[in-house]
Amino acid sequence: MRALVLTLLMSFSAMSHANESIEGLLATLQGEKKGVTLYVQGQQIGGAVVKLDPGKTVELRGPGGQRIVVRLDRVDAVALYP
Repeated sequence: MRALVLTLLMSFSAMSHANESIEGLLATLQGEKKGVTLYVQGQQIGGAVVKLDPGKTVELRGPGGQRIVVRLDRVDAVALYP
């Protein structure tokens, strides 16, 4: 039981670190006019980072000018356009 609790704590720590890395990358891209693709539960969402609410949400401007708001805890991965 003790090993299971330790493993779960290590997993939560790794997930937290990954979320901080994703958030840091999105914060860097906020001022730039480069596109990103967010992978969220099997879906791909593309756009440019317009606004970042640390620890909560990221707002993207989509290709058609639409506003897209995504919760940061739902983002699985980020891909940058070249």
